Amino acid sequence: MLKEQLQIDLKEAMKARDEVRLRTVRFLRAAVMAREIELRSGGTGDIPEEEALAVVQKQAKQRRDSIDQYEAAGREDLKAVEVAELAIIETYLPEQLSPEAIRKVVDALVASSGATSMREMGKVMGPAMAQLKGKADGKIVQEIVKAALSEM
Repeated sequence: MLKEQLQIDLKEAMKARDEVRLRTVRFLRAAVMAREIELRSGGTGDIPEEEALAVVQKQAKQRRDSIDQYEAAGREDLKAVEVAELAIIETYLPEQLSPEAIRKVVDALVASSGATSMREMGKVMGPAMAQLKGKADGKIVQEIVKAALSEM
C-alpha cells in the first residue's frame, strides 16, 4: 500500500541523507494523512488506496503547475526544486499512458458518443477522464480530445 511505501522510503531517505527525497516524501505523507483525517468519521479509518493515489496525483499536478509558473517568471532556481520533487512524486504514480494509447481511447469515445464538434467536448471529456483516471494527465487528455474533435 502507498502509505507503507512512503514510510519505508522516508526511512531510506533519512539513512541516505537525501534531503530532496526526504522533504518530498514527508510532504506526501502529510498530504495523505491530512486527507485521511478529512475522510475519517467516528474513530480511526484508513484511507482507501484510490484516495491516497488521488492525493499523490494532486501533488504532482501542483508541481507541474508551479513549474509552468516559475518557467514563465524566469525563476530557474525554484523551477529546479519543483522538477526534482516532481520526479520523486512520479515514482509513486502508476505508469502513464502514451499519447497514442490515449488517442485510441479518445477516438473510441468520440465514436460511441457521437460527438462531432468542439461544442460536444463535454460528452467526450467526462467519460475519457473517468476511463483514464490515474493513467493520464487531464491536460494531455484535453489536448487530444480537442485535436480529435477539431479534425471532424
